[in-house]
Parts: sequence; structure tokens; C-alpha cells
Amino acid sequence: MSNSIKVNASVLCADFTKLESQIKMCEDAGAEMIHVDVMDGHFVPNITIGPVIVEAIRKTTKLPIEAHLMIENPGLYIDDFINAGTDIISLQVECYGTRTKESRGFGQYPKVSESFDAQAARVDIAKVKARGKKVFLVSNPATPLCFDEVLKEIDGVLVMSVNPGFAKQKFMPEVLEKIRSLRSRFKGDIEVDGGVNAQTAPDVIKAGANLVVSASYFFGSPNPEDVVKFLKSLPA
Repeated sequence: MSNSIKVNASVLCADFTKLESQIKMCEDAGAEMIHVDVMDGHFVPNITIGPVIVEAIRKTTKLPIEAHLMIENPGLYIDDFINAGTDIISLQVECYGTRTKESRGFGQYPKVSESFDAQAARVDIAKVKARGKKVFLVSNPATPLCFDEVLKEIDGVLVMSVNPGFAKQKFMPEVLEKIRSLRSRFKGDIEVDGGVNAQTAPDVIKAGANLVVSASYFFGSPNPEDVVKFLKSLPA
């Protein structure tokens, strides 16, 4: 793991009528990655974009692209996203194993893990690795750190600091302890997504994250370059 802080610009808040120039803005501002939030209206209560947008982004930049698959049955779509140009596939822990009774049915959100099926997860982890790409596991705020047995097999963990589905949500400070606990036993990338801004980012970095996703904070700023500089300046 690098000690330097990296910024992952989420296009969830980009202007899609100007996608190419918005990606260029991310590059010029110093962002190291492009984050694509993929939602299916089943795992989360929203529908966003698919591989075709990743393919369009890939044509405009050489920056690594992360596809965060907030979808049911993510393994069915891994090849599609990699073929479109994705460099990092991020898989929700809640798609492997059993969910809490309150989050098992359609329309019951957020999804929360009750138990984790490591063998099922390994099938999709191996599928990504076989294509030469990186794989992250993603944990919703209320899902415990129940996936220690596969930590050595993945490149990073994305800790959600809001319940997934929509941008511009308020940061949930209770996830800071999860980040600290994870960092104590995981040397890979720890990424945080949701409500990260000038007020919350210092605590996120101090807790042990080295990669932050920025959507509304970045794209809503009159000077995105200053946002990136600020985030990278934070002491770990």
C-alpha cells in the first residue's frame, strides 16, 4: 500500500452531456482514477449506467476506471465491464452469502450481510483476476467486516460511508471504526465512498483510508483542482 492519498473522481455527479470534457477536467485536476457507479434498481433503489458508458469513458482517458457493481448477480457482468475497459471491479459483499431478514426482499434497502460465503465470492474474485484486473470488495455501512478469509486474495476494500443508491448523502461517522479495524489487519487499498468532503475527509484519512471517492464535492466545486490538492495534502 502506498502512503500517498489517491483521489477517485465519481462520474455519478458529472454532466453527461459533456462527458469527454468532464473526464478531461478530472485528469487536469489531478485525480488518479475514474469511479463509475453501476446501479440496477434491485440491489439499490436507483438505476444508473452500464458497460456502454465505461466504453465511452475508456476512449477519452488512460486513467484507471473502477466499476462499482451495485447490482444483483455481479458475476454475470464482470466480463462485460472488463471488455468495456474497466481496470478495477468492485463487488458488494452483500451479494455473497445471506442477508438480514430486513434486507432480503425486493425493495428492502439497504442490503446488509448476515453471513458471508467466501467460496461464492472466490468464484468472482478469480474471474476478475483471470482477466488480469484488480478486484475490490465493498461493504455497506451496516455490514460487518465478515470477509477476513479472503482479504489476502483481493486488492482493496471499498467502505461505503453512506447507504448506496444516491449521491449527495451525508457521511455516516460510525464507519470510521470499521476503517480503523480494517486497517489494523489489511495492507491493501482502503477506499471510502459517500459524503467525503472538506469536513469529513480528515477523519477518513486518519482512520486509515488511502483512496477517497469524490462525487458532488469534486464536480460541485468551482475549482476541482483545489479539491484534489486538499485531499492529497491530508496527513495519514
